[in-house]
This record gives sequence, C-alpha cells and structure tokens, in this order.
Amino acid sequence: MNLYETFEYVGILMPQLLIGLKVTLQLFCLTLVFSIPLGLVVSLGRISPFKPLQWLVQLYLLIFRGTPLMLQLFFFYFGLPFIDFNPFTPELNNLVLDRFDTAVLAFVMNYAAYFAEIFRGGIIGVNQGQYEAAKALGLNSGQTMWHIVIPQMLHTVVPPVANETIVLVKDTALVSSIALIDMLKKAQQAVNRDMNVTAYLLVAIIYLVITMVLTYFFNYLERRMSLSQRRS
Repeated sequence: MNLYETFEYVGILMPQLLIGLKVTLQLFCLTLVFSIPLGLVVSLGRISPFKPLQWLVQLYLLIFRGTPLMLQLFFFYFGLPFIDFNPFTPELNNLVLDRFDTAVLAFVMNYAAYFAEIFRGGIIGVNQGQYEAAKALGLNSGQTMWHIVIPQMLHTVVPPVANETIVLVKDTALVSSIALIDMLKKAQQAVNRDMNVTAYLLVAIIYLVITMVLTYFFNYLERRMSLSQRRS
C-alpha cells in the first residue's frame, strides 16, 4: 500500500472510528458525572460514626475495588438476567440491561469506589485544627464538612483524581468485551474485515491525544488551585 492509498484508507476508516469515539466519550463523561458525586457520598459514609453504614460502605468498596472491572461488566450484562430478585416482584426478575446502560452502571459503580477512597484520604488529611476552628465559630458538623473540609480536600485530591480519570479513558476499551460498539470495537471490525492494522494505530493515536488533553487540563487546574491557595 503506497502513501496515497494509505491516506485514502485512513479517510475511509476515520468516519467509522468517530462513530465509536462518540460512544467512548459518552461513556467517559457519564462515568465522571455520576461517579465523582457518588464517590464523595460513599467517602462520607466510610467515615460516618454510624457503624452499620460504615460496614455497608466497606463491603461495597471491597467488592468493587477487589474484583476486575471486566468481571463486573460481565456480571451486570450476563448475570443479572439469571437472578431471582424477589418472587413477589416478578417484574424485577430476568433484568436485561442495554449494553450501553450496563457499561455506564458498571463503570460508575467501579470508579465511585476508587474516587471514594481518594476523597476519604483527602478528608482525613485536613488539619484537625480546622475542625476546632469551625467549632469555635459555631458551625455544626455538616456545615464544617461542606464549607471547611471539602473545599480544602479538593486541593489535595486533584492529582489522584487526574490519574484515575486518565485510567478511565483507557478502561473504556473494556466495553468491547460485551460487544458495545465503541472505538476499539470499530477498529477490531475494520482489522478483521481488511486484514490491516492501520485502524489500531489510529485508535492508539486518538487515545494518546485524549490523554494529552486531559493531562494538560489537570496540570493547568492544579497550578490554578495552588496559586489561589497561596493567595488565600
């Protein structure tokens, strides 16, 4: 294949890969939108003085951090239809989710568990004197958490959150295992059809570009937050 034929082939492939890229970006964005708030709520449950809630959260973290994400995808997609949830509510039995809905559910539950531990570490890292100062100002525990602790925690969790976000970009490729037509699945179809690995190279370049953009964004965010912290 000469250079002209290569460019012509790339021109044929790109519209197909962009269709898959749309699915990849939708999964990525929805996972972040739902898993970050859920992770924050779970982290608060993890440090709650209410022991039953703390034990329940610990079980959730153990399951979703202790098992592979691909296995969780298989469970939600292939396993849920075989579970008898309740004989008195048969409408919940044989629950079959759409492939994309399955991917969103599995990714949100998995990444919320990791974000929860990141947020918990950030909350624990806040100086104890901040709690005492808030108490002296007459703030209750809820006000202290939302107005004092969490804003300071956000400054310290940017690097680990950035790392998990970049890992998420690459993990989206796992959805091809349940035949969701994402960018990698489109590339696999093209390679199998044309016996040409160019599609894989294009997908690798696209993943690298997304990763570079996210890295630049988080580096910029970290610099801005550090600057605002020094000014305050």
